[in-house]
Amino acid sequence: MANLENSFLADLEDLSDNGKENLDPMEDDDDDVSGDLASDIEAMINYDDLDSVSKLQKTQRYTDIMKKIENALNKGSDDTEYQLIAECNELSVLIENEIIIIHNFIRDKYRPKFPELESIVRHPIDYARVVKKIGNEVDLTLVDLQGLLPSATIMVISVIASTTIGKPLPEHVLEKTIEGCDRALTLDESKKKVSNFFESRMGCIAPNLSAIVGSAVVAKLMVTAGGLSSSYMPPKRKSRNFIEGASPCMSDGGDIVGCSTRQQVL
Repeated sequence: MANLENSFLADLEDLSDNGKENLDPMEDDDDDVSGDLASDIEAMINYDDLDSVSKLQKTQRYTDIMKKIENALNKGSDDTEYQLIAECNELSVLIENEIIIIHNFIRDKYRPKFPELESIVRHPIDYARVVKKIGNEVDLTLVDLQGLLPSATIMVISVIASTTIGKPLPEHVLEKTIEGCDRALTLDESKKKVSNFFESRMGCIAPNLSAIVGSAVVAKLMVTAGGLSSSYMPPKRKSRNFIEGASPCMSDGGDIVGCSTRQQVL
């Protein structure tokens, strides 16, 4: 009986030794994967060239569609615009994504100057405006943020800025940051033109929905959804975004909040 117990214990020790030998290579592999992932993340964060991450405005397609939109807004509606509407559906999504990419660029560059700002001002366009306005200024009492943000938010920024651990940016980093802000604001203007174009054509494209909530709200819904078909059949999450404003590039109140019918009912 004792021999059987000793044999069993010996087998367990062998299994334990084998398990350690098998685990060691796995741990090495995990270390390699973690190292590669860390290198990739570091490379993404430490980018210096804005053009390497923001490419939409350099494309011929973007330029052509925006010219068509401007011409269409100036001359009025005709039967040849359905193709342009389809192109605008795609462009609105690209613009939205590009703004988020540039926002990440601005945030990463400006974090050493004012790391707390990104948690106070979350909207990408508002963040770009505030960063451009503050720049490298240390005393925020000298910076007029009225008209950019609510008074309560401005007060919070002023208080936090007085205790921030951030330091002024080198001049070349600040220039890249401001360039990113300008590009984000330009894209926002393009997005507004797309929305205005949609709004001017909603009476023909979606007359019933326009009659219920208004052409301005329908245009915003369509731009947010990323197209006509998407706005008609949104998933549950996207429906919640319309109402609550959950998208990072939407207004805090959501698009439905601005519906004239809803305001009349309330």
